[in-house]
Amino acid sequence: MKILFVCHRLPFPPKRGGKIRPFNIIRHMTNNGHEVTVASLARSADEARDGAGLQDHCHEVLVETVSSGPAWGRMIARLATTGPSSMGYFYSRRLARRIDRLLDETSFDLIFVHCSSVAQYVAHVQGTPKILDFGDMDSQKWLAYSSFKPFPLSLGYWLEGRKMERAERALAAQFDLCTATTKAELATLQQMCPAEKTGWFPNGVDREYFCPDATVYDSNAICFVGRMDYYPNQQAMFDFCARVWPQIRERRAQTTLTIVGAEPSSAVRALAKMDGVSVTGSVPDVRPYLRASALTVAPLAIARGTQNKILESLALGVPVVCSPTAAGGVDVEPGEELLVADEPGRWVETICAVLDDRERRAQLSEAGRQRVATHHDWPTSMKRVDRLLERAQGMTR
Repeated sequence: MKILFVCHRLPFPPKRGGKIRPFNIIRHMTNNGHEVTVASLARSADEARDGAGLQDHCHEVLVETVSSGPAWGRMIARLATTGPSSMGYFYSRRLARRIDRLLDETSFDLIFVHCSSVAQYVAHVQGTPKILDFGDMDSQKWLAYSSFKPFPLSLGYWLEGRKMERAERALAAQFDLCTATTKAELATLQQMCPAEKTGWFPNGVDREYFCPDATVYDSNAICFVGRMDYYPNQQAMFDFCARVWPQIRERRAQTTLTIVGAEPSSAVRALAKMDGVSVTGSVPDVRPYLRASALTVAPLAIARGTQNKILESLALGVPVVCSPTAAGGVDVEPGEELLVADEPGRWVETICAVLDDRERRAQLSEAGRQRVATHHDWPTSMKRVDRLLERAQGMTR
């Protein structure tokens, strides 16, 4: 098939959450003999240049850069309208024109969109089957933000969440099939459109890259991995360090916490002033930090979609203790393949129990690796994508 693939971020190199999923879909489609043309946005000239390697994995790539100033201007301009401001951020007149011209010149068999923010480029197209992979339901993320932000920001996020909900419902009606990343996201999606036109397929993890080696872990080391310019990660670490970490240090003074992630804010860097805490900033490879840790934590109160950080840790054989919210982003059995904690005392007890019990840690390590192999394997997930493509064939609007 000739497929037009539209996504909100240039999905190469696939080193962060918003790029990993679309890249693996594109690569799979190409490897299966489909002719894939990618239309995408880059947030800077550097990102566009770094993403040039995507050309090796598809037929053609159309890229337009959205610079920060104009993008924020479009967001602000939509505040007084019924349209979501976030969709204004991801709008490029040049990319819209290029897509329209491409559709006039080329007869595509299918249009596949990843992320609702760029569905606006092809929502009007009729006569060609269309799949919208929402991935995460963005409306719910903005609504979650409103519970953690102070007024008037809380009101702004609430309004954006409600606008996005309305937009998601409208978009769902304009596409033949709609998909999500997790069962939890699918449940939200099915509140917006008929179940028979929905589906889901999980994210996978590269188990050849994220694999154990001969590294001997430190039985006193805890690690958190995630971009530290991302608010949910920041909020998680601020709360963990304020309410959980002092109690852990009181019980186990030798325990250390390493916060690994790019672009930490000054407030995140200040966490390193606490006893036993270090903040790395950007690192070339997160695997050495994970492998050297007895366990990783994911105390996220705001978490939509798949938590790739959890999958990568489990694939490496490093046990995970996470919040119930974060656990909903992976297909695992809590208590068997990872551990869940929901309040400070429980966090302390759960973490210390693993640190003090090598046998229990080994059991979790093996169980986590096996679960990733059976439930978060890219080839298995892509079989679901193939079935979606089959369903889409013959559909027209």
